[in-house]
Amino acid sequence: MVFKLVRKIVMSANTAWYLYNFRQGTIREFIGAGHSVCAVCPSDEKYMDRLRELGCAVKPISISRSGKNPLIDLWTFMQYFLCYMLVRPDCVFNFTPKVNIYSTFAGKLVGARVVNNIAGLGTLFVNRSVASKFALVLYRLSQPLADFIFFQNDDDIELFANSGIRLREGRYKRIPGSGVDLNRFPYSSKRKQRTLRFLLVARMLKEKGIELYVQAAKILQERYSCLEFNLLGPIDVANPSAVSAAQIADWVGRGWVSYLGVTDDVSAVLEGVDVVVLPSYYREGVPKSLLEAAAMGKVVVTTDSVGCRETVVEGVTGFLCQPKDLESLVCVLESTIRLDSSEFELMGVNARKYMEDNFDEACVLADYKKALLG
Repeated sequence: MVFKLVRKIVMSANTAWYLYNFRQGTIREFIGAGHSVCAVCPSDEKYMDRLRELGCAVKPISISRSGKNPLIDLWTFMQYFLCYMLVRPDCVFNFTPKVNIYSTFAGKLVGARVVNNIAGLGTLFVNRSVASKFALVLYRLSQPLADFIFFQNDDDIELFANSGIRLREGRYKRIPGSGVDLNRFPYSSKRKQRTLRFLLVARMLKEKGIELYVQAAKILQERYSCLEFNLLGPIDVANPSAVSAAQIADWVGRGWVSYLGVTDDVSAVLEGVDVVVLPSYYREGVPKSLLEAAAMGKVVVTTDSVGCRETVVEGVTGFLCQPKDLESLVCVLESTIRLDSSEFELMGVNARKYMEDNFDEACVLADYKKALLG
């Protein structure tokens, strides 16, 4: 299908890193269809340069991702409005919480079509703080203005309804997260080494279950030999829930885990591991790291919680543990340790097939194309 009605597309998120790593396929698809794409996000020269290499224009704005000062957030809205007055987008695709609010207001003021993506709600609707209540009011005001809203799980659709956020009939849809590029993450399941290698891929936030994972690593390494536990992902110093670099260094020094830093080539790291773990108790959308792991045929261990449970068929492609439950996590990880090679391979094959049938990025891109035209 050739799209001629939409020429200028804005894609906005709270980091350039997010747009490059999670929305690269969408950007390529739109540019390949002949559209101009502008990335609007906080300044980060490394990833802004990479977005430019994809063919994007880039407009920097400032966003206080975890800040609670309404004056700073008002300035964020003003930056969006001024940016959109200059760019004059035909359609704005928004990702991440604050962006879904302030970019929606600004986009509608300049007459753009607005498409929002609810990729997990974090602790926003769980906390009862003044800031959370204010954010909920802003969601109630902004989201009915959106022309279309994509959700990543049914729980968030229900939460919107229960929180008084009006969803217009036929103007929202559940999609399989951001999907996974099955070519970029090819099947690679068979175990190659005697040592069983575990990996957690995420921002280093407490709600992602980082501390539980490290505690489980300590316990299991006391029981079994030939185990290796790794962490991969950014240390998000701007987030109040961040695990500090000093804490991670202490864990590494004690020999409980290895910290692999940050990479834009996750598939190369996944190639060398056997089990991918995410004991998150955060309100996830659908964690992309788990989709990528399953696409490569890795056994996935995650929590039986919003967004995470969708990535696993229990006992077939991986295992689910209870949120915030160390004993449950240890028990489930032991289940993976006891798998023999043929069982590992079967789970890997099943995981790949599950991704092909349910989480192919091509399906997500098709929905985004439809959302462009209404």
